[in-house]
Formats: sequence, C-alpha cells, structure tokens
Amino acid sequence: MKNPSRKLQHLAALRRRARLGRYLAGVTLLAAGVSAQGADSTNQVAKVEKLTPAQQYEGGAETYNNWIELGGGDFFSTGNKAQAQQNTGLNNGGFGGIDDAHYQTDIAKKTTLTMDGRYIPANHDYKFGLGVQKEDFGFIRFSYENFRTYDSGNGGYAPVPGIAYPNTGNALALDRGNITLEAGYNKEGKPKVTFKYTHADREGQEGSTIWGLPPNPSTPPLRLNPTTEDINDKSDTFQLEVSKQIKKTNVGVGGSVETGKNNNSYLMDSFPSLVNPAQSQKVTDQQNTSFDMETVHAFSETWLKDNLFLSTGFLFENLDDTFSGSRIYGDDFDVIYSPSYPANYYGYYNLNGSAHQNEYIANINLLMLPTKNNNFTIAPSLRIQQEDWNANSTELGTGQLAAGSYLPAEGQTFNNNSGYNSLDVRERLEVRYTGVTNWVFSATGDLTEGQGSLNQFGGMTQLLPGAPDGQGPAPVQFSTDDKRFFQKYALNARWYPTRKIAVDFGGYYKNNRYYYDNTYDNTPNDAGAYSSLYPGFLIYQGFQTWDGNTRLTLRPFNKVMLVSRYEYQISYIDTTPDGVTGLGEVQSSEMLSQIIGQNISWTPLTWLSLQGGGNYVHSETTTPYSQSTQDQATQSILNAQNNYWTANANAGLILNDKTDLNLGYYYYRAADGQNSLVNGLPLGSDVLQNSFTATLSRRINKHLRWNLKYAFTHYDDFASAGAYSFNGQVIYTSIQYRF
Repeated sequence: MKNPSRKLQHLAALRRRARLGRYLAGVTLLAAGVSAQGADSTNQVAKVEKLTPAQQYEGGAETYNNWIELGGGDFFSTGNKAQAQQNTGLNNGGFGGIDDAHYQTDIAKKTTLTMDGRYIPANHDYKFGLGVQKEDFGFIRFSYENFRTYDSGNGGYAPVPGIAYPNTGNALALDRGNITLEAGYNKEGKPKVTFKYTHADREGQEGSTIWGLPPNPSTPPLRLNPTTEDINDKSDTFQLEVSKQIKKTNVGVGGSVETGKNNNSYLMDSFPSLVNPAQSQKVTDQQNTSFDMETVHAFSETWLKDNLFLSTGFLFENLDDTFSGSRIYGDDFDVIYSPSYPANYYGYYNLNGSAHQNEYIANINLLMLPTKNNNFTIAPSLRIQQEDWNANSTELGTGQLAAGSYLPAEGQTFNNNSGYNSLDVRERLEVRYTGVTNWVFSATGDLTEGQGSLNQFGGMTQLLPGAPDGQGPAPVQFSTDDKRFFQKYALNARWYPTRKIAVDFGGYYKNNRYYYDNTYDNTPNDAGAYSSLYPGFLIYQGFQTWDGNTRLTLRPFNKVMLVSRYEYQISYIDTTPDGVTGLGEVQSSEMLSQIIGQNISWTPLTWLSLQGGGNYVHSETTTPYSQSTQDQATQSILNAQNNYWTANANAGLILNDKTDLNLGYYYYRAADGQNSLVNGLPLGSDVLQNSFTATLSRRINKHLRWNLKYAFTHYDDFASAGAYSFNGQVIYTSIQYRF
C-alpha cells in the first residue's frame, strides 16, 4: 500500500483528532502563516478555526442531529449452535430492521421533542422512546425496550463413560422487557418533582446450576442432571420524589410502591435416559411468589460552613409476599402428582406460605476541609441498619417406596416457620491529602459491628441410610444468636514523577468474623445418625483478605501510551465447629489470585492507530482435603482453579478521506478442567476462543453513511471433548441517512 498524499495525510490527521474530541493542533500553525498567504488564505483559516471536532469529522460545518439506520445480516454456525448463540448473543439465521433511529426538533420556544427507536424482530430487539422537554420547566418521557439473552442449555459432560448432554436445538431464550413513563417539574426556585412508573418483565428459559438427585442410592455414581428454569416474572413500580433548595440546604422526600409476581419452575432431568433409561425420571419444582413492597426515604444536604458539608438520609422498607409451590416426580415435566409413582421422595405439594420483612436504614456523612488551600479532606460517616423478617409455610409430603429411606405417610402435613432480626452499625473514615507536589494520598477505614437472632422450626426430614425404616428425626428446631465484626483498611497513592509517567499503588486488608451461639438445637453435632443436618454445627468463621495492586501509566513518546497493572490477593477462611465434634479450629480454605495486565496504544502514522493488550489471571482455592499428599483423605475434592489468558488487538485505518477500516482480534484461554468423575464431579473450564472482526465505514456524502461488518469466532470446549464447540460467523451491513 502506497503512502497517502500529503493532502490525504492532513485530512486524516484532522479527522483522527476530531474523534478524540481535541481541537485542531494545526490551526495555530496555519494561523501563523496568514500574512504570507493573503486575504483568501485568511478567510480559509478562519473557516477552519470555526469548525468543531464533530464538524471536522463530518466534513464541514453543516452537521445533522437526526438519523435513521437500516441494517441486515446473517449469523450462521457449525457445531453446537446453542453454545454459539449464548456466546454471541445472536439467533441463528438472518436478521435485520431499524438498527438505530433518532429525531429531535423544537416544537415551541425552548421546547424540544425527541424520539429514538430500534426494531430488529428476528433478535427480539425493540426500543422506542418519546420525550418532550421544556427548558426551565419540566419534561415527560416514555420508553419501551425489549431484548433477548440466550443460554446454551447444555446439560454437562461425563468423561467416564464419555457422555454429553448437549442441547441439539436452539439455545434457551429469555426475553427482558421494560416500559417506563417519567415526568418531572424543575422550574427554578420551585420544588423539584419527579414521577416514574416502570413495568418490568422476564419470560422464557435459561439453564440452571441446580441439579437433581439420583432416583435411589443404588444408582451409579454418575449424577449429571440437566436442569432448565422456566421464568415468568412481572413487576410494576411507582416512584415519586420531591426536593427543594432552602437557602444552603437541599431537602427531599420520596417513596415507591412495587408489586409483582414470579411464577418460576425448575425442570430437572433427574437421571438422563442416555445413562439408565429404566430409572429416568423428571422433576418439576414449581415456585410461585406474589409480593408488595413499599419504600419511604428522606434526605438533606447542606453546607454548614464554607469548609463543612453535612448530608443525612433515612429509608424504611416494608415487604410482604405470599408463595406456593410443589416438587413433583414423574415420567414427564409438569405432571399431576401421583402417589403410585415409584420414586416420589424429597417431594411435596400444596405448599402455601407468607413472609414479611421490615428494614430501616439511617446514615449521616460529613465532608471537612480543615486547611485553607483545601489540600486535606476528611470524610467520616455513620450508617445504622436494622432488619427483621418472619416466614411461615405448610406443605403436604409425598410418599417414598424405596427401601432404606423414610418419609411419613403420603399427604402428611408439614409446618414450618422461621424468623430473624439484626442490627448493624457501620463507621467509615476517609482521608485524602494532596499537599505534596505530584502526589495524591488517600486512606480509608471501615468498621461494622452487628448482631442478630435466628429461629427455625419444621422442614421435611429424611432418614439417613442405615437407619431403621419408619423412623426418622423430628422436625428441625433451632435458635442461634450471632455476632459479626467486619473491618477493612485501605491505603492508596498516586505519583506523577514526570508529565509522562503516573504510578498508582495501594492495597487493603479485610477481616470479617462471625460468631454463633447456638442456644437451642435438636440436631446433634457429634457423629450420630442425624449429625449431617447440622444447622448449629459451626460456632465461628473468619474471612481474611490481603490485597496489593499497582498500575503504571507511561507515555514514552507523544504517540505511544502503555498501561501496566499487577494485583496480588490472598484470602483465608478459618472455621471452628461445635466442640462436641472433637474438632478444633481449622483453616478450611486458602484462595490465591494474581492478575497481570498490559495495554498499549500507538499511532505510528496519521492514518493508522493500534491498540493491544493482554491479561493473565491466576486464581486457586485449596482446602485441607485437596492437598496432594500421600495421606490425602479423598480424591473427590480437588483444588479449584480459575486461571485464564485474554489478549486483544485493534487496528484503525483511514483508507482515504471518506473511508475507514477497523480490524479486531480477541483471544481467551482457560485450561482448568479436572476429571474427578470416578470420585466426585468433573469440574472446571477448559476452553479456547479466537474471534476476529472487521468493519468498513464509508461516508458516501453528507447525508449517507455505509457500514459493512464481519465477525468470525472459533470456540473449542475441551472439557466436553468438543461436544460444545462451534464456529460462528456474522456478516452485517447497514446504511445511515442523516438529516
């Protein structure tokens, strides 16, 4: 490719700088040569000086605030198309419509009408907005939006015996919609009033991390149980807020009312037929909830002095809900409960209950500037939160015919109730100092002290293997008082040794401690038959985290910028069980994470800009049982790994004064797969992804813009032996008309 002409280089430089939102550096140079160019040159320079960066990009002073963009394309994939849909967020096949539309005009003095829209039916992607705003009076806005997300619905993979449960059709789809109506009154000197109504809904399906149980204890160790969640949620929210500036104080009150219904169900393939057709069964776990929530809040903000700012706030929330549901086993999903079905254990029907919750939050914040030059800032704050809730329910149990397990007679009623109350006080102090040249220092201290009380009664109980048939534990009866103490301390600094270097470094220490005083517990915590029910098994847990991080921003040359980042974090979990177990405190987990990142931006030529970057994340969780030692108790618990690489590159080219080309590349690699199926479950991710994108943009004239985009993704899922791998391609073109 030949180098562009000097004229093309000049145009390219102007447009590139305009994109960055900078004024033209060349204007000053041109102005310096006016006297040698004459009057015509002077007029030309004046015209250039009057153009804004946006006008420079558009190619002249005549710009347009309205547009409509029509587009269409196709997404096609090979391999597991459901996984391809999840990763790309696109439906297989062609799509098109109105990609973006915007229109605004003045309909009266100081009054503007605005409309926005998008309409791509194949992707269930819709948007419409309409608003009117009058300067120094108010506004009213209406909007509707719907978009779709995809979930592969793949049901897992068993390395032994090498069986996958892929979704062979389209991905599971979940539509999310919002309708809002908002109005506001904001005339100067008058109270400001805003009102907003929101209707939100979710409808569709997505995969679930909840897996079912095997039909009975005699089944093989393979326990892959693909589960789909059916979702149907709707809510309506009304919000009103009023605020007023009274001298130096701004005060406000507001409230909201929200009502909704969540009708969801988990569809569990409790033992896939590919493994054992004779024992295959379906489980439908239905969960229906209706709720009403009322919220009231108030706030104030005032400058007590020129260097002292005070803000306060209060919130009260009341939540009431009712719920119903069932857990039914059968040969298919959504079947009517049948007592004769031979595997109805851990099931229930006719669940009915209610819950109530109150929450109170109050906070007070100060901002102090004790020095004359305001280079020292102190910001203390206090937050108090009280919460209490209670819940009650009843359900009928289902029968169980398998030997070695227990459930009371079919149709027996179970009663359950629980309640909790808590009080938390949070104290926070933040300081900031800028009194040292080229330095910024900040520090924070955060303390939370809390206590609570929990009571539980009821539950459907099962007899553990080995216990006599027809005998089972009594319903759970449990009361505990808990105390908690959280602390976090952070230090950060930024240093500017030269104009081209900035160094950030800092870190924090966090320690959260929980203490449990189990005042009553009818489930023994020793090695007895029912000790696994352990609601009062723990008496202490502590979580400690040490974190350190640094970032270097370097501009060695005017056209080059580098950003380097490193973070180190290590966390420990300490656990103490009930003393009756004979066990002492143990470090139950250690989590180590390290993040290394590097990014670079380089503009070697006026018509070429380059960006690139990469990140490496090392994250590992170990427990006493996962250590690779000769006396390891079990091979079913392994170190949890979450290590991965990412890399990206982007090139922007100005081909001529009307045409741009953008090229992009993305790489992702995670090799954390662990095959422990013989002793437990296969865990971890083992995938490789390469993606490439190309976008060609052409300004045909001052009204028309044309875009052509292509993307290719190659995805290898080694953890599923390729069962969930795919290749995906997208081609898309659009034309935009500006007016």
